[in-house]
Amino acid sequence: MLGELLFEIKGRLTGYRILNAEEYKIEHSLTQEGKLKDMEIAILGAFWTIPTGKNVIYGEGQGIITTRDGGEDTATFRGYGIGHSKGQVSASFRGSVFYKSPLSTNGKLSFLNNKIGVFETEVDESGISTEKVWEWK
Repeated sequence: MLGELLFEIKGRLTGYRILNAEEYKIEHSLTQEGKLKDMEIAILGAFWTIPTGKNVIYGEGQGIITTRDGGEDTATFRGYGIGHSKGQVSASFRGSVFYKSPLSTNGKLSFLNNKIGVFETEVDESGISTEKVWEWK
């Protein structure tokens, strides 16, 4: 069952590299900022994509979430999704994401530990991303 909206976040693709030219496997790096519940957060992440059919791409990613209040509270995530290519850069992804809060057991982000979310992400032609994540209960 879908739970509450955990966060809505915006970001930008910041770079890419070819992991395997024969498979068209490309890694993308990104930065994002937004609100998680009532906290300002920043995300540093990377994901790779590989085509699986006409305009269909599979992707896996991971990253680090930090609070923007100067604290050292962090969480990590790993996500998996299917996307539909809409151009050279633009794509629409849907998938699942798994969270861990390894560094602090009582920090602001500790509630994310072992949570599962479902997401939808849109990336436009200029590399700007918008993402929404809901808790999966």
